[in-house]
Amino acid sequence: MTQSEKGPGAAEAPQDENQIIAERRAKLARLRESGQAFPNDFRRTHVAADLQATYADKSKEQLEGEKPGPFAIAGRMLLKRVMGKASFATLQDMSGRIQVYVNNDVTGLEAHEAFKHWDLGDIVAAEGTLFRTKTGELTLQATKVRLLSKSLRPLPEKWHGLTDMEQRYRQRYVDLIVNPESRRVFEIRSRLVQSMREFFVARGYLEVETPMLHPIPGGAAAKPFKTHHNALDMQLYLRIAPELYLKRLTVGGFEKVFEVNRNFRNEGISTRHNPEFTMLEFYEAYQDYNYLMDLTEELLRECARKVLGTTTLPYQGATIDLAPKFDRLTMAEAIAKYNPAHSAADLAKPDYLRAALARHPDTKVFPSDGLGLLQLKLFEATTEDKLVQPTFIVAHPTDVSPLARANDANPAVTDRFELFITGREMANGFSELNDPEDQAARFADQARAKEAGDEEAMYFDADYVRALEYGLPPTAGEGIGIDRLAMVFTDSPSIRDVILFPQLKSADE
Repeated sequence: MTQSEKGPGAAEAPQDENQIIAERRAKLARLRESGQAFPNDFRRTHVAADLQATYADKSKEQLEGEKPGPFAIAGRMLLKRVMGKASFATLQDMSGRIQVYVNNDVTGLEAHEAFKHWDLGDIVAAEGTLFRTKTGELTLQATKVRLLSKSLRPLPEKWHGLTDMEQRYRQRYVDLIVNPESRRVFEIRSRLVQSMREFFVARGYLEVETPMLHPIPGGAAAKPFKTHHNALDMQLYLRIAPELYLKRLTVGGFEKVFEVNRNFRNEGISTRHNPEFTMLEFYEAYQDYNYLMDLTEELLRECARKVLGTTTLPYQGATIDLAPKFDRLTMAEAIAKYNPAHSAADLAKPDYLRAALARHPDTKVFPSDGLGLLQLKLFEATTEDKLVQPTFIVAHPTDVSPLARANDANPAVTDRFELFITGREMANGFSELNDPEDQAARFADQARAKEAGDEEAMYFDADYVRALEYGLPPTAGEGIGIDRLAMVFTDSPSIRDVILFPQLKSADE
């Protein structure tokens, strides 16, 4: 028997991949000669999962009496067993798998002989009626079989699958064929995005699309990618955030807007960072950041129930509980809660914070750093990764929040929060700064920081200030990282596991 007859994982002497490819190319050449290569006149009527569900309760005897069909199915052949006058094959389509029975009597000797020479990975069509085997497996008795697409490369051995993570990311198409868990991850991700859309549409939000090529990058503190438009002879930047355009729309009267958007940031790659990523960003007029925190809790619970059927999510050995009200802490409160050596009173003293940060040499501290910025740096160094359960960190320093409204009681901080789950930032939201003169002054501060060498500082966006001068109503806005949230929903340790085609180094490197 050949490998294709036995199926992946069968015990046999290994065969050189180049030799396998050469043999398959020879088979394809014969198909071309006979005019049978890559036909496109077959039309599928049913998928595997529908047949499995519809006839799940039918016994072997009932199916023998009814002979339901005819059905036309198609999929990739993952298993083949040849037994003389009869053969079995397992086909996998977009919905799942189903077994096909091919024999001399019903399918025909000529068709069965051709089938014996097909390989694992080939795209195969079959027409026929359903029955159950002696072991109770629902099976299609094929009256016709056809080879629709010839696979020239062998699939990975079933015994160990495609286990090399680098290869799985580079050859996602193979990963999806042989690893059901990978398909499950991306199906969950798709349902998650859809449920988020449904959540906002049901609440009267308008889904919009804003530019991905920006003359001035803005909406976040990040280093952008640059490109050039030949016809206009101008430098453009790939979007780092849609925020400033969405708020322009709020100025224009779209008072509830959201966008599922692709963003690009010229930053490092890690288990939680990819230079190209997806966010949900939304804005609502006449609301504030406290409303957003309530809405975010409601959103995550509803999505979890719709997508997973529960608000209790396993994640890398921990259990994330979305049901209780999320903690809401200032940075100082969070540091004191998770690092008892630091008291609340001490965390209000800049000298104490500088001494504490001296024990973290990777954190840069500058003489100009004020109380809020020092607390932020200590929080990032000591506490952020401990926020496993959903936690809102509120009252971010004004000097690192150039688009957020300053708090009325304490202008040194803003009405802003970040949501952390599994030690990662999942969302960033705030009451929007709608004072055009204040915004212009903050942009000027950012521009000076950029001139001083801060590559992530924002540019001065005069048109956005002009938009604010027409009047932005009191507004609350938020961005949620869909990739990181998908990691939690699918129990995935790396952001690459939830991005179909993550950015990787060149294979040559």
